[in-house]
Amino acid sequence: MWIVALALRRPYTFVVLAILLLILGPIVILRTPTDVFPNINIPVVSIVWNYGGLNAQEMSARIVTITERALTTLVDDISHIESQSLNGVAVVKVFFQPDAKIEKAIAQVTAISQTQLRQLPPGTTPPLVISYNASSVPILQLAMSGQGLSEQQLNDLALNFVRTRLITVPGAAVPYPYGGKTRQVQVDLDMPALQSKGLSPVDVVNAISAQNLILPAGTSKIGELEYDVDINGSPQRVEELNDLPIRRVGATTIYIRDIGHVRDGFPPQTNIVRVNGQRASLVTVQKAGNASTLDIVDGIKALLPRIQAALPPELKIDPLADQSLFVRASINGVLKEASIAACLTGLMILLFLGNWRSTVIIAVSIPLSILTSIVVMSALGETINIMTLGGLALAVGILVDDATVEIENINRNIAQGKEIQHAILDGAAQIAVPAFVSTLAICIVFVPMFFLTGVARYLFVPLAEAVVFAMLASYLLSRTLVPTMAKYLLRGHEHEAEQLDEQSRNPLVKLQVRFEHAFERFRDSYHALLQGALEHRRAFLWAFFIACFGSCLLLVPWLGRDFFPSVDAGQFKLHLHGRAGTRIEETARLCDLVDNTIREQIPPGEMGTIIDNVGLPYSGINLSYSNSAPTGPADADILVSLKAGHGPTPKYVHALRKVLKNKFPGVDFAFLPADIVSQILNFGLPSPIDIQITGNNLEQNRRFADGLLQQVRLVPGTADMRIQQPFDEPFLHINVDRTKAQLAGYTQRDIAQNLLISLSGSFQTSPTFWLNPKNGVSYSIATQSPQYRLDSLPALENINVTGPGSVRPEILASLASISRGSGMSVVSHYDIQPVIDIYGSVQGRDLGGVSDDIGKILDQARKQLPRGSELTMRGQVQTMVSSYSGLLFGLAFSILLVYFLIVVNFQSWLDPFIIIAALPAALAGICWFLFITHTNLSVPALTGTIMCMGVATANSILVVSFAKEQMDEGKNAVEAALSAGFTPRLLNRARHRYHHKYFGLERS
Repeated sequence: MWIVALALRRPYTFVVLAILLLILGPIVILRTPTDVFPNINIPVVSIVWNYGGLNAQEMSARIVTITERALTTLVDDISHIESQSLNGVAVVKVFFQPDAKIEKAIAQVTAISQTQLRQLPPGTTPPLVISYNASSVPILQLAMSGQGLSEQQLNDLALNFVRTRLITVPGAAVPYPYGGKTRQVQVDLDMPALQSKGLSPVDVVNAISAQNLILPAGTSKIGELEYDVDINGSPQRVEELNDLPIRRVGATTIYIRDIGHVRDGFPPQTNIVRVNGQRASLVTVQKAGNASTLDIVDGIKALLPRIQAALPPELKIDPLADQSLFVRASINGVLKEASIAACLTGLMILLFLGNWRSTVIIAVSIPLSILTSIVVMSALGETINIMTLGGLALAVGILVDDATVEIENINRNIAQGKEIQHAILDGAAQIAVPAFVSTLAICIVFVPMFFLTGVARYLFVPLAEAVVFAMLASYLLSRTLVPTMAKYLLRGHEHEAEQLDEQSRNPLVKLQVRFEHAFERFRDSYHALLQGALEHRRAFLWAFFIACFGSCLLLVPWLGRDFFPSVDAGQFKLHLHGRAGTRIEETARLCDLVDNTIREQIPPGEMGTIIDNVGLPYSGINLSYSNSAPTGPADADILVSLKAGHGPTPKYVHALRKVLKNKFPGVDFAFLPADIVSQILNFGLPSPIDIQITGNNLEQNRRFADGLLQQVRLVPGTADMRIQQPFDEPFLHINVDRTKAQLAGYTQRDIAQNLLISLSGSFQTSPTFWLNPKNGVSYSIATQSPQYRLDSLPALENINVTGPGSVRPEILASLASISRGSGMSVVSHYDIQPVIDIYGSVQGRDLGGVSDDIGKILDQARKQLPRGSELTMRGQVQTMVSSYSGLLFGLAFSILLVYFLIVVNFQSWLDPFIIIAALPAALAGICWFLFITHTNLSVPALTGTIMCMGVATANSILVVSFAKEQMDEGKNAVEAALSAGFTPRLLNRARHRYHHKYFGLERS
């Protein structure tokens, strides 16, 4: 071959290229992002609406539905739309097609969100528009605590000083902090005092808006100077707000201090965080874009000491739930296994060849091929992750094939007495076509992966690239560097094998002699077996194919099916949901009891950290990123981290499922994905199973969902089955008598505004701010009656009402009546239609088997669906099914492509059938090993199966090529088949038997 001749003429060129690879490779590895998975770039844009005090059903009807309909009109490339509406906040997630331009999508979403403000309730602020993808998951949590620091101070420091510094770390997305108390200037109203002064909450809000304002005065030129003129528009201290006048009655001026109290305080707490029982504030760091998880976490930890130096000394910032430990352990695990595989491969080569020079030549191709693949993938923008490294680990065992065949053929030509350079050229030329076709056969089986769609494409295309680039690099090295090294390392050592002496005292030589004796006996036995099979070839073929296909048909139904193998990351996340409407203080007390139960089940030496996150986050941004789907103050997440050397986490989860259910009746518990792998594979959903009932007839759908839930719970292996949307949220309905109100001089607006200010605060409709001159932060001013003063129906009925057309103040009870009822605490939509979700997970059984049983129930249940409703199963199950379908199609297509490749090479339709006859045996072997080791079938296992098809075909190509050569020399088919089958190929041949001529001469 010309390239081999070039390598022999200019050997230093290829040696220098190899050295450059060894230098460039580590540099590229250090600069390439490292993560657990490739970046799953399915673009998602979240639209976060906030309107304090508006309940979930009103948020859905008045804001979300209008938004969803507008999106379908003016935004391109939408895949589907999901939304969650809760009390005071709503999140609309727009999923786009994989090839959508995210910049264009954000611009269109922002534009339509701004233009529809006129259609929304008065006081609605423009929404937050957030872009992220499925890989955006929490990778680190920072718990902020400190003796002497209040929850208000912790939240303030986390929000305005820690978070703003952390965002400078490349790739870090830092939402608002969880827990603590949001710092706010609070105007606490005294309702009896308001009544005594003839005022209402609206009067106080109007007074503050008029008295606390920032308007520039300008400049004044006096004499030779020009003065800046300002005014005391806003007080310098919070306490001064108490002195703002509201109204003059006769000769008396009424001040704010007369009807309430202004303080540096906080609104009613809706989110509580505790770390090991101590109140804290929690900052969650998300991974954004293609950044490396390891680099983000390392950057955060390096920045923390500098941040802490500028904060109060009593503040403690503790990194918790560090996912980089799992990522690093996963990467190191794959690297360790790959290194072990490379070492074992090298030892096997040395054992069979018995010559360290040939072994070195062959083994050099492994790291160089891997480094070449990593360099090319980095240039294409791929990351180093368990998929790409897993592909390289799979390829380690076959990366030496090209070099092994090359060296063996060179040795065979040397043994014929040829000069070293002539032997190299002849050896390379003789195997050029079979080796090239064998390499292509391995590469071509991965071609169908490039046609996968959805999530599977993002996961497996990088793996395919890693293997293909490594294999092509291995082939090029076998044509360039291997001949170059052989030219120098083998020259002058042609007769080393003849010196192999049985009487030698060298233990390595003795080991080699014993191995050669044993292997020779094995070869003799194999020769007899092969000869017998050929003599009874018809019976053997029938038995062979019946055994292979029978094994597959028999074992496949018994193989479980999972998306990915489960991992034990030493963490679990427990979500609890109490009775709808439960106060956050009661939910926190319930968490105390659950925490104690967890500590009883897990040995103290294994217990690490318990983080309680109670209620709804303060910001809709956090809700957009959250995968726990909280619905209100009755919800809580408990994240438990175990210490190193802990027992099996699934065992503790299984025990807690039983104990918690019996100990806390009426409370729903569910274990959510806690490790980074499960969170990414669930793509934002709280559970791998999501059964959706979609349709406008919500009441009938709810009754249908209740009945379906009872059936699904009976499926073996299901766990944590529950309906996401509670329908029993308690509410109080205020029915205003409009006629009576009109006679008194009031409108519906007057009553609603006074209620809003009293119960939810004035900031939503009348935002005002106070600038703290000490730290430069502007805090909102909210006028509200303290919740402890409105703790009964009579207190609500005594809320004062005034209006611009009123003669005298009235109380609410004189204008309206109050009744009780129940409704939805969360309203969910899928593609604009209302949806009810039945979430669930699996325990003690494979996901595929559980989904199959559930699928049968759903097929029967569709007959009873309300008219116009639809029933579907989403979640990880849907992704798994699509991935399996794509990979199985790819497996079949890869076999077809390999067959066509062999047809082109051999110019025959029959020879390819002989070559691919080995594939049923490979499939049967895979099934048997999975069955014996109790390993479920998974997407990585299917990927290994695809590679196995290429390897089996490559080996068969060499055997058939050798047999055809024998037939060309005059042997009949049986003799050629016996010779080809008996001649050891690749790593299964012993090239240095002590009693034969040098390097692989067969018996005469």
